[in-house]
Amino acid sequence: MDDPTKPTHLETGDELDAFLEGHDVALVEFYTSGCTMCQAMEPVLGNVARATGVPVALINPGDDIGLVERFEIRSVPTLILFSDGEEIDRRAEGFVGADDVVAMLEADVPEAVDAA
Repeated sequence: MDDPTKPTHLETGDELDAFLEGHDVALVEFYTSGCTMCQAMEPVLGNVARATGVPVALINPGDDIGLVERFEIRSVPTLILFSDGEEIDRRAEGFVGADDVVAMLEADVPEAVDAA
């Protein structure tokens, strides 16, 4: 069972589809192995998941290369916010701090963010 307080690691596009189907709102980080900024994002995203209750997933599009084109991944880390399976926001400018990620969630999906 998914632990909503920490990011879920996904391996394939099918797993990503199932994750998105199972959550009305979800935040996904697309990363690559060896990317230090990507590695630094994981604990930040864990804090975001705990602070907001928004489910977070991590996926390496290199493991399922079709994801690169499907989601137009041009740099990593890329954060994509989904609502009802559709992309509604994206951050692809490198490391993003927890406060900035939470602010994005509060702006885009305020109804999904648990009041702390």
